[in-house]
Amino acid sequence: METLPSDWLSLLILTFVLGMKHGFDADHLATIDGLTRCNARTRPAMARYCGTLFSLGHGAVVMAIALGVSALAGQWAVPEWFGTLGSLISIAFLVLLGSLNLAAVLRAGPDEMVQPVGLKGRLLGSLRQASHPALVALVGALFALSFDTLSQAAFFALTATRFGGWQEALTLALLFMLGMLLTDGINGLWIARLIARADQVALVASRVMGLVVSGISLLVAAFGAAKLLSPAIETWSEGKELAFGAALVVLIAASFLAAMRLTRRPAVA
Repeated sequence: METLPSDWLSLLILTFVLGMKHGFDADHLATIDGLTRCNARTRPAMARYCGTLFSLGHGAVVMAIALGVSALAGQWAVPEWFGTLGSLISIAFLVLLGSLNLAAVLRAGPDEMVQPVGLKGRLLGSLRQASHPALVALVGALFALSFDTLSQAAFFALTATRFGGWQEALTLALLFMLGMLLTDGINGLWIARLIARADQVALVASRVMGLVVSGISLLVAAFGAAKLLSPAIETWSEGKELAFGAALVVLIAASFLAAMRLTRRPAVA
């Protein structure tokens, strides 16, 4: 669980950055990858916007949760164990997703494109092949019904009550969705580009992003574990949430742009 800043402007910026970071979640990448591939042949125009539709559905649930929690904020206090449990669950999922995505890169043959590996998408059954905009948004909404997303939305809402009421909670949820919409939307467009050209450059680009997803997941998990195990690291990291979040997003975005640049190179005959 993130420690959020106490001033409103920093909180707004950090919430947007966290939304961008959440959009790079391996489960998001894997599901958007699957939805885009499913629609690439039959509905290529819509396939490019699967990431955007997914985020809109996901963000709608986040906003609904934020509004609900803000309405109950005066009647409910966050238990002390809530943050620790959220951190442990997050670390476990990040380690698992990082390991699975690293294995996917290592297992991929020379002529195979690396596909991101997720966990939640496997629970959705036939919805992973959704081909209607409303159904793609529904997949995103269902993704929000998980402990990490629910706890994060609730935490934002409870923090927002220090600055006002439901309007502030809705503002934070909206900023979180916009950050997620930016990264998930770009990801959907990029996957559509990869699918359109299955040459050597596209294969290399898919490996770049596979390694980045894996490395970032394991790195964030390691830092989270270090904060839980070492009070000194926890104290040192206090007040640096915005800097850490921004650095992480910049690193991922730089890798993402490098992979996109590869896909713009002319195909080798």
